[in-house]
Amino acid sequence: MREKWSAGAVCALLAVLLTALLTACQSTPDRGTESDGRISSEVTPTRPSGYGTVFLDVDECSSFGTTSFTEVPCTSERAAARVVARFDGTPAGGPLCPGTTDFVLHISEQAPSSDEDGDGAVPQGYACMRNLSAPHPGDPGGGGGPRTIVGDCVYSSGGGQVRETACDGKGEKKPEFKVTKAVTKRSRCPLSTALYVQLGGEEPVGCARPV
Repeated sequence: MREKWSAGAVCALLAVLLTALLTACQSTPDRGTESDGRISSEVTPTRPSGYGTVFLDVDECSSFGTTSFTEVPCTSERAAARVVARFDGTPAGGPLCPGTTDFVLHISEQAPSSDEDGDGAVPQGYACMRNLSAPHPGDPGGGGGPRTIVGDCVYSSGGGQVRETACDGKGEKKPEFKVTKAVTKRSRCPLSTALYVQLGGEEPVGCARPV
């Protein structure tokens, strides 16, 4: 009698386990996964890395346009410039772009419905851009870029102001002075300095001499 009771208990236990397994298999699609393998709305999808994750993130690329710029893969034939730095806010109140930045893209704030990937707002910010190929106006002596750096040339624009121009003389204005050194204060400039240029950054004073 004891052996028959043991066998019956084992059979009953197997039946319970089989029922539990069948129930688990049938209820799986209701816990976040559709029957075709797609993630349902109950599961938070993982955001992909690389292109498209953050609008104009560092190392992503943009196209050139007549009225606007579009983010494109850097391998695209439309890619023209790469993001070398990206900051929120405005350039006036934010960090400086790297010295050899060619130009700055100002990014307007966008609602989630018009976001790059539709899952979050695009905050106001700016992207520091570097052309994928020459010319590079942000290079020393290039005659452009958002910052004046050592090696750049300037001309007097009146009212005690100066503007950058190409050192090779091919710009609209001929160069009058060249920034030869950046220092923390004017007293550290060489005696040959004829003009002080505001540069910004940790060494905000540019020492310039006639060319």
